[in-house]
Amino acid sequence: MNPRKVLQVAIREFLSTAATKAFLISVLIVPLVALVMILVLPRIINAKPPAVEGQVLVYDPSGRLVATLSEELSPEAFVERNERLRRQIREAVGGSVPGPLLEQAERQGALDQVLGQVPRLEVAELPGPEELERARQALRDRERSRVLAVVRIDDNAVEPAEDGTFGAYALYLREGVDDRITEQLERAIERAIVDARVALRGLDADELRVLMRVRGERTVTVTDKGERESNEAIKAILPMAFFMLLWIPVITGGQYLMTTTIEEKSSRVVEVLLSAVSPLELMTGKILGQMAVGLLLLAVYGGLGVGALSAFALLGLLDLGLLVYLAIFFVITYFVIASLMGAIGAAVSELREAQALLGPVMIVLMIPLMLWFWIMREPDSTFAVATSFIPPVNTFVMMLRLTSSAPPPAWQVWLSILVGVGAMFASLWAAAKIFRIGLLLHGKPPTFRTLIAWIRMA
Repeated sequence: MNPRKVLQVAIREFLSTAATKAFLISVLIVPLVALVMILVLPRIINAKPPAVEGQVLVYDPSGRLVATLSEELSPEAFVERNERLRRQIREAVGGSVPGPLLEQAERQGALDQVLGQVPRLEVAELPGPEELERARQALRDRERSRVLAVVRIDDNAVEPAEDGTFGAYALYLREGVDDRITEQLERAIERAIVDARVALRGLDADELRVLMRVRGERTVTVTDKGERESNEAIKAILPMAFFMLLWIPVITGGQYLMTTTIEEKSSRVVEVLLSAVSPLELMTGKILGQMAVGLLLLAVYGGLGVGALSAFALLGLLDLGLLVYLAIFFVITYFVIASLMGAIGAAVSELREAQALLGPVMIVLMIPLMLWFWIMREPDSTFAVATSFIPPVNTFVMMLRLTSSAPPPAWQVWLSILVGVGAMFASLWAAAKIFRIGLLLHGKPPTFRTLIAWIRMA
C-alpha cells in the first residue's frame, strides 16, 4: 500500500465533503440556531406577564380567609415575594454564574421579564351562593366587568369535617389570564387556607415557615483528585452532551462515506480511480478523509461546548480527562462504523439498495440513544456493564458511564477500549474484503448472507 496515494485519496475525500456549501451550512446551522435562541428570541418574544388589574371575588363560608387573601394579593405582598425570589435566584446561581454576568442580566431586566409587573388586585367577599353564580357569569363579560377571578372555598376547607377530612377550593378565571398570574393566585389561596388552619391550632404560620426553611450553602463533590463544586444541571447535561459529541460526528462521517462510495460506483468514477490506486488504498483513503470530516465536526461542536462552559465560569466542572477518552472512543467508533457503512456503499449501486443493509446497523446504534437516560441513572446496572463490552455500542455506553455520577472502574474502561480496538481491526478486515469484491460488481444488490460469503473468500 502506497501511503502517498492513500493521502491523496484522503485529501480528495475530505475536500469533496467539507468544501461544499451544503456541509458548511450544516456545520454552522447548530451554532446559529443556538445563537438565535439565546440572543434574538428573547427580544422578539414578550416573556413578561401583562399588567393585571381587576377584582378577585371570594365566597368563604368560614369568613376567615378574605382578610388574609387581601394581604396576600396586595401590591406590597407581590413586591416582597418578587424581592425574595430575586434573592433566592442569586443564592441558587451565585456559585455557578460569575458575578459580572449576573449583574449584567439584572441590568438588562432578565428577572423582570420573568417576574413581570406587580398586579393590582382588589379582593371582595361574596355574601352567598347566589352571588357566587352571578360572579361566575360576570367572568364572561370581559368588556364591562372588572372581575378577574372568582374563588369558592369549601365549608370544611379551614375546619375539618366530622370524619377529619379537609375541603378544597375552586378557582374560576376570566379567559386569557396569564399562567403566571394564575399560579400566583393559587399559591396565595393555598397559603391563606394553610395560615387559617394553623391559626386555629394556636400556632404562628410565619414562625412555622421559618422553622421549615433550610438553606443549603453548597454541594461539593469529593474525589481522589480533590474537591469541586457540584452543579446538578451540568451533571444532567454533561452525559448527553458527550454522547452527542461522539454520535453526531461518527454517524455523519460514516453516512458521507457510504453516500460518496455509492455515487462514485454508480457513476463509474470508481473504475477510473481503481486504475490509479488499489481497492485497499482507496478504502483507506476514503475512511481517513471522512474521519477528518468527523474530527472537524467534533472540534467545532466540542469547542463551542468548552467555550460556553468557560464563559459561565463552569470549566472546573469538566474533567479534562473526559476529552482524552472522547478522542479515543471517537477513533475506535468511527473506524467501526465507517468500515460497516463503507462496505455497504461498496456492495450496492444505489442509495435505495443501501437502506435494506443499513437498517439493522442503525437499529443497533439507536439502542444507546434510546436508553441513555437509564444508563446514566444506573451506570453500574447489569445492562450498562454488559453493553460496555459489546461492539459497536460499547464506546457510546462507556462514554455515558464515564460522565455519570458513578464512573466505572479503570479496568472496565480499558477493557472496553481493548474490545473496541479488536472490533475496529475486525471491521476493517471485513470491509477490505467486501470493498475488493463489491466495488466493480453491478446488478442485484447483495444480502447479508452474500456479504458474509465475500468476507470468507480468500
